Amino acid sequence: MKLYNTTKGLFLKADEKLYPLPLGGLGASGQGTSGLGTSGIDAFLTLGDPWAYLAEVVAAGSVEDTLHADELLAPIGSQEVWAAGVTYYRSRNARMEESKDAGGGSFYDRVYSAERPELFFKATASRVAGPGGEVRIRSDAKWSVPEPELTLVVNPRGEILGYTIGNDMSSRDIEGENPLYLPQAKVYHRSCALGPSILLAHEPLAKATGIQIRIERAGETVFAGETNLGELKREPKVLVEYLFRDNVFPAGVFLMTGTGIVPEDSFTLAAGDRIRIVIDGIGELVNTVA
Repeated sequence: MKLYNTTKGLFLKADEKLYPLPLGGLGASGQGTSGLGTSGIDAFLTLGDPWAYLAEVVAAGSVEDTLHADELLAPIGSQEVWAAGVTYYRSRNARMEESKDAGGGSFYDRVYSAERPELFFKATASRVAGPGGEVRIRSDAKWSVPEPELTLVVNPRGEILGYTIGNDMSSRDIEGENPLYLPQAKVYHRSCALGPSILLAHEPLAKATGIQIRIERAGETVFAGETNLGELKREPKVLVEYLFRDNVFPAGVFLMTGTGIVPEDSFTLAAGDRIRIVIDGIGELVNTVA
């Protein structure tokens, strides 16, 4: 089952049928009411028994409707987006390389091997782009890349209810200059994208679940890569457990789980680039660089 946030409200898609969820919504802007009231996503994530509620929705019957690409919004309400770093070996190597001149290379090797994961704040809902929306590169960055990431959708009780696709836009030269600059390298307007839906699931995704990315420039592919969840060093439930230590998320939270795909050091994004991220079972998230 997949949950879609749209300009027409929330919809559940199951067995190729659409079921409306009468839980409110974000409105046509997609971001205008974020944090200002209870959105449909907020209401869903705070349900006492979401699975029982979904069963009632399906029992009530489907509707004759079609969801169009221009109606899809980022599947987020008032939640914060957090991220885990250095959870794949490829990411460890890339971070060590980009920060070696600043003397910070060993930090990433240590956190990759440590029991405690790297967790950091990534975005508020107002900073998040939805399907088909524009992401940005920092104006003061010279080396920027997208990071395709499985993103956990977690309720206030720390339970993983589902999964979506995340794009963690990153300024590698700023982070590499000094690890303490990570918030500037990671947190800025439209530094994050989520979508196109939330895959609702009781069980963890299979280790064989594939993640692919393709970046197109002027109609040509300039970078492509792939990995799978078997390369993820840390279990998603462990990342969630650490995130919820001495922290509360009244409306739930989104947690990006890190990237296993990093372009070669000679590559940087440019305005107009089209980023396509696919995760098996969830779908495809497409964004353009503003």
